[in-house]
Amino acid sequence: MSLPPSSPRELLAIRQLSKRFPGVTALHQVELSLQRGEVLAVIGENGAGKSTLMKIIGGVQQPDEVEIFVEGRPVHLDSVRAAERHGIALIHQELNLADNLDVAANLFLGREPQRFGFVDRRRLYADAAPLLSQVGLSCPPHTIVGSLSLGHQQLVEIARALSTNARVLIMDEPTSSLSQHETDQLYRVVKELRARGVGIIFISHRLGEVKELADRVLVLRDGENAGELSREQISHEAMVKRMVGRTLGRHARVSFGGAEAWLDVRGLRTPAHPRVPLDFTVRSGEIVGVAGLVGAGRTELLRVLFGIDRAIGGQVLLRGKEVKLHSPLDAIRAGLALVPEDRKSQGVILQMAVNENITLPSLRRAGRGGFRQRRHENEIAAEMARRLDVRTPSLQQFVQFLSGGNQQKVALAKWLALEPRVLLLDEPTRGIDVGAKQEIYQLMEKLAGHGVAILFVSSEMEEVLRMSDRALVMHEGRIAGELSRTELSEEAVMNLATGHAA
Repeated sequence: MSLPPSSPRELLAIRQLSKRFPGVTALHQVELSLQRGEVLAVIGENGAGKSTLMKIIGGVQQPDEVEIFVEGRPVHLDSVRAAERHGIALIHQELNLADNLDVAANLFLGREPQRFGFVDRRRLYADAAPLLSQVGLSCPPHTIVGSLSLGHQQLVEIARALSTNARVLIMDEPTSSLSQHETDQLYRVVKELRARGVGIIFISHRLGEVKELADRVLVLRDGENAGELSREQISHEAMVKRMVGRTLGRHARVSFGGAEAWLDVRGLRTPAHPRVPLDFTVRSGEIVGVAGLVGAGRTELLRVLFGIDRAIGGQVLLRGKEVKLHSPLDAIRAGLALVPEDRKSQGVILQMAVNENITLPSLRRAGRGGFRQRRHENEIAAEMARRLDVRTPSLQQFVQFLSGGNQQKVALAKWLALEPRVLLLDEPTRGIDVGAKQEIYQLMEKLAGHGVAILFVSSEMEEVLRMSDRALVMHEGRIAGELSRTELSEEAVMNLATGHAA
């Protein structure tokens, strides 16, 4: 796809952008244009090149080849400061705030107004107030950022971008960690910025919000342009087809749930909600979803079950036998495995190779006489990578260079190598594309078919409805209700999640 020469009407134009890493071509001849007052969604599977493209536009990385125009004029974005000078601001998926400083200090960090060689705090707070008002954030400028919710911190990031007079705002997965209320507030801010003429590049794996916000969709596949969709053409099916090059068929869930309770939780009380007892079971081959709003206590439940946090009271039984979970090692020995929500800081070690990540929990088993057996470790890693279809140039590749979907597979592979009886998954598909989601779902079903009991937490309603044999819905630390597969509906889940009867 070749776009016409840039015109002054375009806020931003990218021409013939290519970027290569050792052994990998991340982007090849990619082109993009953004108009004033337009929301351009950029979508694609993990590894399609979206993050690399955004980092180049934001001045974080340098391309091998490119022509960049801002309002029709050629520019060179060789740093973040250069991008900001040209009115381009990048808001990363992982927020980049100093949570020990107040809101105003974060807005102008490194650019504080000065008076007699000192920070002019009166002017700092005065300048911060209208920026917070622009993004609909009502907290005082002296509020410590660490005390704000993730949604409000996201708005602080946007306000900081506006403080640099940004005309192009790049938002990378901005709703991935937000509640529905916070997401709705962010939508309103995006629409208001668009109405004021700000151009927004919006990256998301949630195709529903792309349909809600985007004026146009740019699709990347394998580092190249795979097509565009105008507002009238945007649909779930059209986006998926261009992303993966095929139509993903829908299929009915097959339940493998047996009669034997592999995980039996009785009166369990977590540190987050010490007065609320939890009771439930997960049977052999059963997939049980845990739904609820942010703060309902879902992740806290999984942390106690894996021995990260100590239970205040109650019992956990595996196949009828009580187990004491004082540490993750106790949980692993009992046959439990946890794939955490934050794969980058807790699920994998980014600066280690694929094979080293996969075999890390298995070192004791793979060793002999207290010594590591590299050959045996590599055999285990190769087998797990094959079974989970981990796409990597080599098992020696650092995990940080894999796509999000393949990082998630590595996080799964390292625990599946131990052949757990009960698999705990916290947001198993957060931040990965529809194609990789499909593969994770198929893997979950395959494991259930082999008798593994699966308990998974998800904030995506569609995922809970699709994958659950049963769903436990939590509200303020308690299990507000249990829904069978025939009872599962969005309305039933939301009623329980908000404290109402099903």
